[in-house]
Amino acid sequence: MPISFSTTSPAVFALTASGSDPAGRTLAAGDALAAGGSAADNLSGFSAWTVTVMEALGPVGVGIMVFLDNIFPPIPSELVLPLAGFTASQGQMNIVLAIVFATVGSLVGAVLLWALGKWIGIERIARVAVKMPLVDVDDVHKTVDWFDRHGDKAVFFGRMIPIFRSLISIPAGMRDMRLPKFVLLTSVGSAIWNTILIVAGFALGENWSIVEEYAGYFQNLVIVAVVVFVIVWIVFKVRKQRRKKAAGLDTTGDDHIESGQFDS
Repeated sequence: MPISFSTTSPAVFALTASGSDPAGRTLAAGDALAAGGSAADNLSGFSAWTVTVMEALGPVGVGIMVFLDNIFPPIPSELVLPLAGFTASQGQMNIVLAIVFATVGSLVGAVLLWALGKWIGIERIARVAVKMPLVDVDDVHKTVDWFDRHGDKAVFFGRMIPIFRSLISIPAGMRDMRLPKFVLLTSVGSAIWNTILIVAGFALGENWSIVEEYAGYFQNLVIVAVVVFVIVWIVFKVRKQRRKKAAGLDTTGDDHIESGQFDS
């Protein structure tokens, strides 16, 4: 039964079919789904699989997908969350529960990464960092001091920034941010991000991919900013080391980490 699409409504499919149901009526989106169809039937690849999971497991499926996004970033929330809104717009899921379970999934993944950071510890990672080219103890101290001053804002706003969304939990654990505070900041930041993308996907319906497109622009902007920062930092460090060598300064102690030196 060939199916064609109409985009007259942003929130639902207006499906028309060359065939009809047993009573001879043309099927609209809700009728097609009620008759055993699936929103995933009109998608492909990862998108179709994601919607299938959400339809099968409901809001719990959203939570699982978002949890995986936190611990395995190649699964992007910029795709998963609008699809959750789209699935809800097709009547397959309650949008409020989708937001709640997405936030729970975000929190569980973040707490696991927080625990990983706490287990690794700042001294252990510092000893590895100072063995890397161009990195010295001062760099580690500056990074730690910055997080001590701005850690709360970093955790809160980091939940809304691609790449940093998952990574920010690790330094929070390394600096032993109190778990209740971490849970609160992560939950609120995640809830805001999840709500924006899920509601946008719900409102746009079949045009949910518009959300993914603009979220992709934002992610690319973040990636470009990170690359530019790294390049500038490398240039600065190379010049700094050249000046030290020209001045005959000893840098042999630049990679020495003493026990307890990062204690608060």
